[in-house]
Amino acid sequence: MILRAAATTEQVGDPAINIAIFGAFVLVTLVIVFRASRNNKTAADYYAAGRSFTGPQNGTAIAGDYLSAASFLGIAGAIAINGYDGFLYSIGFLVAWLVALLLVAELLRNTGRFTMADVLSFRLRQRPVRMAAALATLMVVFFYLLAQMAGAGGLVALLLGIDSTAGQGVVIAVVGALMILYVLVGGMKGTTWVQIVKAVLLIAGALVMSIWVMAKFGFNLSALLQGAIDAGGEGGEALIEPGKQYGISALTRIDFISLALALVLGTAGLPHVLMRFYTVPSAKEARRSVVWAIWLIGAFYLFTLVLGYGAGALVGPETIRSAPGGVNSAAPLLAFELGGVLLLGFISAVAFATILAVVAGLTITAAASFAHDIYANVIKRGEVNPDGEVRVARITVVVIGILAIFGGIFAQGQNIAFLVALAFAVAASANLPTIIYSLFWRRFNTSGALWSMYGGLISCIVLIAFSPVVSGKVDPVTGASLSMIKDTNVDFAIFPLSNPGIISIPLAFLLGIVGTLLSKERPDVEKFAEMEVRSLTGAGAEKATVH
Repeated sequence: MILRAAATTEQVGDPAINIAIFGAFVLVTLVIVFRASRNNKTAADYYAAGRSFTGPQNGTAIAGDYLSAASFLGIAGAIAINGYDGFLYSIGFLVAWLVALLLVAELLRNTGRFTMADVLSFRLRQRPVRMAAALATLMVVFFYLLAQMAGAGGLVALLLGIDSTAGQGVVIAVVGALMILYVLVGGMKGTTWVQIVKAVLLIAGALVMSIWVMAKFGFNLSALLQGAIDAGGEGGEALIEPGKQYGISALTRIDFISLALALVLGTAGLPHVLMRFYTVPSAKEARRSVVWAIWLIGAFYLFTLVLGYGAGALVGPETIRSAPGGVNSAAPLLAFELGGVLLLGFISAVAFATILAVVAGLTITAAASFAHDIYANVIKRGEVNPDGEVRVARITVVVIGILAIFGGIFAQGQNIAFLVALAFAVAASANLPTIIYSLFWRRFNTSGALWSMYGGLISCIVLIAFSPVVSGKVDPVTGASLSMIKDTNVDFAIFPLSNPGIISIPLAFLLGIVGTLLSKERPDVEKFAEMEVRSLTGAGAEKATVH
């Protein structure tokens, strides 16, 4: 088969056509960004796109922000290799939106200005809470960026036949440079339009590929699953049963519960998703945004089931594993199998645009958090003009971009859906408990917020550092390292789980209670009452948010 020959020669499709389609996508999105940037006159324009987007527009942009490289490349690869257990990522990512819709979307939009820290500091002491929230935001963004950068390296390596670490490092550096340009010029408005265009193309591309795959199997899902079983060889039956990845032992089952907790609770604490709620003019539009996002994201995750099993059936697990980019190459390889060079180029360019749009959204969130929360409100104590704040935000973009490039080079070879799950664990541990307590618990105070945020953040980061993610995980078949540290002789993994959520998330909720009850600080009852009325009714929200 052509595909298998291509995989073994480490080149898929025609590099010239691939680069031409990539270049066209980048050019079009850059034009969009430059056109949108003409209206960036104030901090509200740069951070929140002047609050000018409708609910459906913002919902589509949220889908574009949320459907990252993990959703398209990582989950398709996880399903192709691990079947049912890979699809659990799709289920977790989708169910998480119900938590975001019911608990945080409208309430946050009514209470804040630009960032999550605006909400938390409404009734708590400004400086310590803003600092903690900003640090948590920066860590979540960093882990998320690792996944996107690793995905970019693997994707372009597949298309150009680059299998060397140095070559993929150059690709990651180019993606980082483009990301910096997007955010410096376009701000939130340019980023939002790129996300809308990318969401439409990504969902449409996934729909076309799903129909194409089903047509090859007579629109019979059972035939598709049987094809994946046959291609899986010995043990192929495990692809349609629970447990191929997480059912091996009691430990892997606990790891799955930990992963599920992180996925379902993490979305409601993701700073780049929360920030999107401020780009609409009212709480009603924020609610409409989430409803639109749920429909679009839900449809897409159904497509990942077909794409994953389709890649397993038509491409084969061994071909996927041996291709440059590894499991993250499943969707592009399937596109090549279905439609040859042109479909491969289009799908890969959409995936590349996906990565650029998501990293741009993440970067502007981190920049806003540092410039608005740390610089303007902690260092300058609110005595800073908007122009100065935006200038610091743009400097922050460059610094974050450089850090993301180095982090992405370090994280090459990891499944990007898995890396994103770590970002979700950090968000659920450091952010969600404090958001929930701040919105709903009258007694909650600054001490409880700091205990929860720092305790959740530190415990999560420490557990990840001493987990098999960083060192000590070895492929039992090949003997190669599956951890970030590739030297198999380095092993300091004393925490056995790959995702720390089952420990760090309950611990953060508990620390919030303990810190609050041990503190002698009296809660500001009047502020809580004002926040409760504003968050539930929207009364006074517009006055507070439009500047």
